[in-house]
Amino acid sequence: MKSENPDIFCVQETKGHIDQVDEGAKKLGKNHSYWSSAVRKGYSGVATFVDIEPDSIELGIGQPEYDSEGRFVITDHDTFLLYNIYFPNGGSGEIRHHFKQKFLKDLNAHLKQQIHRGREVVVVGDYNVAHKEVDIYDPVRLSKESGFLPEERAWFDSFLDLGFVDSFRHLHPDDKQIFSWWSYRELARISNRGWRIDYICLTRGLAGKLRSASVHNEIEGSDHCPVSIELDME
Repeated sequence: MKSENPDIFCVQETKGHIDQVDEGAKKLGKNHSYWSSAVRKGYSGVATFVDIEPDSIELGIGQPEYDSEGRFVITDHDTFLLYNIYFPNGGSGEIRHHFKQKFLKDLNAHLKQQIHRGREVVVVGDYNVAHKEVDIYDPVRLSKESGFLPEERAWFDSFLDLGFVDSFRHLHPDDKQIFSWWSYRELARISNRGWRIDYICLTRGLAGKLRSASVHNEIEGSDHCPVSIELDME
């Protein structure tokens, strides 16, 4: 936070409520913070930290099955809507697999409405989906694993077809071996056996304002690493 000093900082899988954290973590040095926490304690949750107060804040999309899990903070920054999302993980079994597939379908329908209203949109988060073969260390062996299933990759295609651009691939189309998540259990970070499942995607009207897109894989402290973009909104 000190070195990057972002105007907006988004966290997924907070696993906490704001009243459970130390005073310094409630705003992380920013002027405002907005937390969406799961009803179930110690689970899911997202938080957005900003310097300038948004025009509006929504802690969900009006669908209790998702909103009760603390998966959305939506902030309106005048020139764009920012969706901070923790996408479901479908790997624990058939029930959560189907929950995730429904979430992805419903999210597309919701975002399509916002785009039709003429809004520019940024979607940042742990998507829990790797899009292309280049975004995963062993695409053949992992093609039957949750997060890289054919239907999930097809969803990503349909999501981009709504009018979104993968910011990192937009600026770095040929970069390989760039990942944002590594399994703790497999000690995968040591050998860079990772997945790129953390994305910042934006509508095409914002693509021309994109100045940088980075995966900060040098930063440790989590099984994920931070990702960032810089937009020139002047």
